[in-house]
Amino acid sequence: MKIYELGTGYTPIPAKVAAATESVVEELTKAFLQMNIDVEAVDISAEDRAPNSLPITEVKVPSVFSKSDVSLGVIHKVKRVVYSVALALKLKKILKNTDQKTVFHFHNQYNIFFFLKLVKKELRDRAVIAYTNHNGVWSLPFEEAESTLKARYFQEIEGMRNADLIFVLNPKMKKNIVKNLGIEENKVVQINNGVNTDIYTPLNSERIDTVKEKFGLKDKKVILQVGSVNENKGQGRTVKIIAPLLKKNSNIVFVFAGDIVSQEYYHEVLNTAKEENVEKQVVYLGTFSPGEEMNEIYNIADTTIFNSLYEGFALVCIESISSGVPVVLCSESLSSFGDGSIYAVKDDAVAQITRLLNDSDYLKDMKQKARKNAVDNFTWSKVAQDYYDNFKR
Repeated sequence: MKIYELGTGYTPIPAKVAAATESVVEELTKAFLQMNIDVEAVDISAEDRAPNSLPITEVKVPSVFSKSDVSLGVIHKVKRVVYSVALALKLKKILKNTDQKTVFHFHNQYNIFFFLKLVKKELRDRAVIAYTNHNGVWSLPFEEAESTLKARYFQEIEGMRNADLIFVLNPKMKKNIVKNLGIEENKVVQINNGVNTDIYTPLNSERIDTVKEKFGLKDKKVILQVGSVNENKGQGRTVKIIAPLLKKNSNIVFVFAGDIVSQEYYHEVLNTAKEENVEKQVVYLGTFSPGEEMNEIYNIADTTIFNSLYEGFALVCIESISSGVPVVLCSESLSSFGDGSIYAVKDDAVAQITRLLNDSDYLKDMKQKARKNAVDNFTWSKVAQDYYDNFKR
């Protein structure tokens, strides 16, 4: 059996920017290789691909689309279509020239949609068509999400209806897909994402102090939020939640990091901080590359906070606990990742964060439990084995 992990065309793998799905493709490919499984990544051609040792087959696209550009405008949509068409033709060629069991593992709705449109069913039937749904909108109550799903994710709906296996990242997603799309329950498998526990790991105090000093955070207690800056991630909502805590203690700061997807929302976050009179304690750190650079950012925090309106899984949460930093979940979209994560909405969030910042023994215990949880339950080798077992059935 040969597995093809299919890049999305959003940005090349290995990702130079925070791109969760691309990180999943990269890490699954690495994990399958370590398991001595025949695997190959298929990805958009790139002029500036980061150095790597992955077996990558490039899908050629015009050079205008071959850079690590993650803007979300019209060019981005055209890029997705151009890449998806070229990917479908590449996969068609693979199927015509192989007689071994083949798994095509899709991670993006455009990719699977154009594959279905451009490759005849009798040829598609030679492969196991697997689709991992990373779309957090499916976590919302269906009556709230239905119009959005039908308008913006009709490709995904058709893709799932024609896939042999569908992987989802939380039970709400599975319930919505089975109940509302009429897909057989045994075709929909809930699976975790993973974290590279060798890269996302606790650092020593000297290294942490050096990084904190670089950002002007020496001797500060740090609450961190990681994620694209937009309404869904909710950095502005976080400021409102923790403003009473910041006002009580000028030594506590809220810092956030991630791509600014919406300049309008970014300024809204800063304006919210001004309105709450905590603007000096709210700091945007910037955008950081996945891996060691991002691990440093997690390590400067006493706790992280998660506040998305909806999410499929939230890699940032398990990256945080793998780094030994407990995460407070202020969102009803996800409830818990086990030890090192605390589900606390509204007023309870401030109480939980206060305890973490003020009780050093409790914080130390939570940090140790967080790290152990990541190592025991969220390694990519474990996730890859779960995928492989399902591919074989």
